[in-house]
Amino acid sequence: MDHLILAPAARRNAVLELMRSSQRFLTLSMFRCDDLSVIDEVAAAVKRNVRVRVLITQRARGWKQRLKELGALLESTGAIVHRYDGPLMKYHAKYVIADNGRALVSSLNFTRKCFESTCDFMVFSEDPAVVSGLNIIFDNDYGQPASPLPELTDRLIVGPDHARQRITHLLAGAKASIRIIDHRVIDPAMVSLLLEKQKEGVLVQVVGQGPMGGLISHGRMILVDNDVAALGSIHLSPPSLDSRREVAIVVRDRENVNELNDFFDSLAADGSNLMSLSSETHVHTDDDEDEDEDEIYSTVGA
Repeated sequence: MDHLILAPAARRNAVLELMRSSQRFLTLSMFRCDDLSVIDEVAAAVKRNVRVRVLITQRARGWKQRLKELGALLESTGAIVHRYDGPLMKYHAKYVIADNGRALVSSLNFTRKCFESTCDFMVFSEDPAVVSGLNIIFDNDYGQPASPLPELTDRLIVGPDHARQRITHLLAGAKASIRIIDHRVIDPAMVSLLLEKQKEGVLVQVVGQGPMGGLISHGRMILVDNDVAALGSIHLSPPSLDSRREVAIVVRDRENVNELNDFFDSLAADGSNLMSLSSETHVHTDDDEDEDEDEIYSTVGA
C-alpha cells in the first residue's frame, strides 16, 4: 500500500508520474520549487481539465521574491494558488494528492537540489485514511485556517497540533533502539528524552551532520525498535514541533521499515556522522536561525 523512495535518481520521475496520473484533482503543498518540470506538469494537468490547487508558504528564508515569482508562475498555468495566511509561522509541509486516490508525503522540496543531491524521504501511499487526512489538512489550511484540526488517522503526525505529543510518545515507547536522521536535533525536551532512553539501555543513534554517502543532509526520519518509522518535514527543534505546519507519515510495514533500517546502517557505517547527545545539546535558536529550511542545507563530504 505504501511505496518508499530513497534514491535521488528516482525522485523527480516519481513525483511527475504521480502528477500525470491525476484525472480530476491535483493538490500540492509546496515550500520551495525551482524545478520547471514540476511547473510543466501543473500546466499539463490544467490542460487536461484537472482542477489543480496549490498551497504555498509566504515565508522561506532567502526566498521572499522567489516565492512571489513562484506563485505568479503557477497562476499563469491556470492553477488555483493560495498563499498560506494562517496563524502559523511557516507552512512547511510537503505533500501531493492525486484524484483522492494516491498521495505523497515527503521531506523534500520540489527543487533541483532535493531531486538530485540530498538525503531525503518520499512515501507514496494509497491508504484511504492517509489520503483523506491530507485532504482535511489542505482544505483546513487553504481557506480560513482553523485550530485545532479535526481528528485524523494516526498514520499522520501534524505540527503544531500534536507533533510534540506524538513524537514524544513514539520515542518514549522505544524498548531496544531509536535511530534518527535529522541535523536539527536541538529541542531540549526531546534531547532529554533521548538521554533518558539511553540510560534505560535503549540504543540511541542520531545521524546529523557528517558523511552522508555523498548526499546533503536534509530529510528527517525516526525509526523505533526497527518496527515503526516516521518520515516527513518535522525536525526535532522547537519551531518545527511547536510553531509550523508540518506533516510526517508513520510507516509500519516490514518491507519499508527494513529498507529504512538498512539505509540507516549504510549512512552510519563509519560512525563519524553520529551525533553525540549531551545536556549541552539543548540549543534553542529562534525561528529565523532555525532553518532546515531548506536553502541552508548542511553540506557534507562523500
